[in-house]
Amino acid sequence: MARIIGDPLPNIPWEDKPKGCKAPIWRYSGNPIIKRDAIPTSNSIFNSAVIRYKDGFAGVFRCDSKALSMDLFAGFSKDGINWDIEETPIQFIGEGKNPDEEQEFLKREYRYDPRICYLDGKYYITWCNGYHGPTIGVGYTYDFKTFYQIENAFLPYNRNGVLFPRKINGKYCMLSRPSDTGHTPFGDIFVSFSPDMVFWGKHRHVMGPIKDDRSAWQSTKIGAGPIPIETDEGWLLFYHGVITTCNGFVYRMGAALLDIDKPWKVKVRSRYYILGPEELYELAGDVPNVVFPCAALTDSATGRIAIYYGCADTVTGIAFTTVDETLNYIKKYPL
Repeated sequence: MARIIGDPLPNIPWEDKPKGCKAPIWRYSGNPIIKRDAIPTSNSIFNSAVIRYKDGFAGVFRCDSKALSMDLFAGFSKDGINWDIEETPIQFIGEGKNPDEEQEFLKREYRYDPRICYLDGKYYITWCNGYHGPTIGVGYTYDFKTFYQIENAFLPYNRNGVLFPRKINGKYCMLSRPSDTGHTPFGDIFVSFSPDMVFWGKHRHVMGPIKDDRSAWQSTKIGAGPIPIETDEGWLLFYHGVITTCNGFVYRMGAALLDIDKPWKVKVRSRYYILGPEELYELAGDVPNVVFPCAALTDSATGRIAIYYGCADTVTGIAFTTVDETLNYIKKYPL
């Protein structure tokens, strides 16, 4: 049996696997847990990040407004299912910037698709930041009330910046997906390293799309999802894969196991997707046919995993699995 490396989380959101379910992952029966109009100005709330915080949970949410602007909003929950989201977007403070420099540094184009990672006593947030095109914004908070922004990690164009939850070989480590300015019709996952969370280098290719029918659901592009989960067998990575169909892009979720010390080396990767658009709230919305994982909670005591994902770029859902369910499945059906 595989083991999650980390702390127990006895209050992890959870629902037992339905009788007769043969899939390695199953949806919460009360989905979607966050509706598109959870705050007065929101058109949609999706592709968001959550994390354990104090005796409950905190999150950074992508809320697209009714003006169709994209920004990040803080939120809190006691149970990980019912959320209270702030009605005004996060206002970042430019770390170490003078007032003139801060005004330019924090100039907002757009912010979307956040992830949260606890490191060095801080809750780091990464997101797709508009800076002459999409790149990876980086910030942190101690209390989800005051937020500090540091330098962008990479040059444009880049998306899906996902930190590892600890240093590897003495360096901070981040996954990303170089892109272009538009709705990128390509994309591979790379890993980069940093001594200080500011200067990033030693870029290594991790994995790319599969351009044949061995695994066509991930033939157009892929991108990292939640913060990688450390296990005694390696880093468990949930990711999204995309295929281009006659009706446009379709997003599904897969899983891979990365080497614990050399995370650019893939030990096993799923041939079959583990979650795809099937329910109405995943099939219909502002962007139909999208399952987009962004966050995961884990309980090391039981091996349980709760995955938060965006549904049709409109609402937020949650699904459940265990470390054994997922690893056994991708090992049984490897790429």
